[in-house]
Amino acid sequence: MKIVTGITGASGSIYALRLIEVLREAGHEIHAVVTDSGWQVLSHECGVDRQELQRRVDVLYNNDDTGAAIASGSFLTDAMVIVPCSMKTAGCIAHGISDNLLTRAADVTLKENHPLLLVPRETPMHAIHLENLLKLAQAGARIIPASPGFYHRPQTLDDLVNMMVGKICDQLGVRHSLFERWH
Repeated sequence: MKIVTGITGASGSIYALRLIEVLREAGHEIHAVVTDSGWQVLSHECGVDRQELQRRVDVLYNNDDTGAAIASGSFLTDAMVIVPCSMKTAGCIAHGISDNLLTRAADVTLKENHPLLLVPRETPMHAIHLENLLKLAQAGARIIPASPGFYHRPQTLDDLVNMMVGKICDQLGVRHSLFERWH
């Protein structure tokens, strides 16, 4: 599959990095776009800069390049995952504001009826956040809150990250063994 991965300024960029790793290991093509605040969080939380992310993905786009391939419905992709998804980004997408490449690619993903997965990492949420997420779900987006379960008895931070990444992979139809399933 060809998967677009968007990274925003919400906390939780570790989920994006692990997802990219898992998808690449499974042989999928990763096209990535990162917001300005996403770069700040990637650096702060994970010590990852543009050069490092460039090595991890197939194509890394500049978020200001609204003429890039992923901004067009004629560029075929299979899905887009925004992980983590800030409430600003969710709000923009919910209201059709495509003012950068990430929000334009998400808009294109919805209009082309491809899976759009949003992984919000915000707490608490107020009514506007919830209304925007509802609006996105009603438009066809899948909302996967970054709230890992504990039934698999995690022992490490990696166990928690893997559980969330596994849930994202489940929605993409990517087989994995990232966590022990309930039985």
